[in-house]
Amino acid sequence: MNYRKAAEFLHMTQPAVTQHIHFLENEYKCKLFNYNGKKLQKTKAAYKLESYARSAKYSENILKKEIISKPLTELRVGATKTIGEYVITEQVKRFFQNDSYTLSLIVDNTENLLYLLEHNKLDFALIEGFFDKQKYNYILYRNEPFVGICSKTHPFAHKNIPFEELFKETIIVREEGSGTRAIFEQILFEHNFTLDCFKKQICISNFQLIKELVLSEKSISFVYEAVANSDNELSFFTIGDNNITREFNYVYLKNTNAEKYITLF
Repeated sequence: MNYRKAAEFLHMTQPAVTQHIHFLENEYKCKLFNYNGKKLQKTKAAYKLESYARSAKYSENILKKEIISKPLTELRVGATKTIGEYVITEQVKRFFQNDSYTLSLIVDNTENLLYLLEHNKLDFALIEGFFDKQKYNYILYRNEPFVGICSKTHPFAHKNIPFEELFKETIIVREEGSGTRAIFEQILFEHNFTLDCFKKQICISNFQLIKELVLSEKSISFVYEAVANSDNELSFFTIGDNNITREFNYVYLKNTNAEKYITLF
């Protein structure tokens, strides 16, 4: 969103970038950028053209692979941490039994995976968190309960807890950009609360460490049931009258044939 920086990145002059933008606007008979004061903004047409261009680039990359006719077809998959570490292990093992394909699997948070998807580094991503369903195509993988976790000796174990009681505790949350954190923050927001309501909050990106701290430090956290089921020492608890479930989805670029790779996986 800056002509000078775009020119530097492309090793072009700034007038050349401006000229090319004008060419695109003439070609598509629309305005792509406007200035709001000194701030450059995309128009709705620009967002549509950008989405189409990403999809076209993805399709071109697939065509190149097919023309080269490598002996093995590579599948590039992204998965959020809950799904990558606790859900798809058996699925990956089954995929390895197919001698016609090779697999590249990246486990990261939702924000980073969507970035990689948009920049043609992934064929699709398994996402646990929020994403723009208008911007991407998606297929439901499964619905998963979202639960509170604590140690078996914690007063919350196996109970239904009012929201107000939660805030006396130390809460452990994932990093910014993670689906798990976004889900929990959304639940709090729906009840007019935020993370700042808690006595203390700790941010950790690793689920194993989160589980160990929950067990040893008398803290609590919120995770998908697949994570909670991975450790027999953990106990569940629920909040309010909420039976919370959220979607796990296959997410891929619109106007591409990435769905066929999802079928393979």
